[in-house]
Amino acid sequence: MEQTPVHEQHNDDLLTLIPTEVKTLVEIGCSSGALAREYKKINRHCHYIGVDIVPEYVKLAKRFCDSAIVLDIETADTEFLREKLSSECWIFADSLEHLRDPWALLSKIRKIIPANGCIVACIPNAQHWSVQARLSIGDFRYQDMGLLDKTHLRWFTRATIVEMFENAGFQIVAGKPRILDEPDREKFLPLIHAMASSLGVDADLAVSDAIPFQHVVKAVPVGACAAVEKKEGVFSSLSAMLRGAKR
Repeated sequence: MEQTPVHEQHNDDLLTLIPTEVKTLVEIGCSSGALAREYKKINRHCHYIGVDIVPEYVKLAKRFCDSAIVLDIETADTEFLREKLSSECWIFADSLEHLRDPWALLSKIRKIIPANGCIVACIPNAQHWSVQARLSIGDFRYQDMGLLDKTHLRWFTRATIVEMFENAGFQIVAGKPRILDEPDREKFLPLIHAMASSLGVDADLAVSDAIPFQHVVKAVPVGACAAVEKKEGVFSSLSAMLRGAKR
């Protein structure tokens, strides 16, 4: 199956979550290397490794990555990850949802990541109002890109993003919703509120969770959270952060 079309744009919200002082980073699904291009402007002395399953994308990424390899990351065992991709920061820019078993990969990374390491990720929101609206009329048709990208194998909401990282031994310490300018959503949010109320759950939370197009998060190994809190002076879960999503 063809992968998501390559592009030269980077995710600035994700970029701001990447630590600026790390020596080695690995990006899974590096595409054209656009994120590496921008990060190297901030930390030019780092060693940035790009990984992608598409050879043509890897060729493009080599323009900006210090090294780039063609690899189906899910076929790599823990020893390979330790020997070839050891890193202080793992980056998943809209790639976890393309994996067959992202939960297993995060668990592998947990075994080898240093105590001061982190994962930063951008993940599409399957609870987005537009997906709910389409489902209500049976219009669940895959597209070349976007929330219904035909290469997406897994689907996540804010709640299940938190669960995925926690079950793999990580704690989310920073994050934000990526909210687009979508005037049409105001017609659908009251309906989502009513549906959640009928289910007897927090309707206001259901509405706020339907607004983000994507979530960007930073997670650290469990046990490192106290050090992160002390260093950054703040500690919040993704749940608390994203409940403030505004219309």
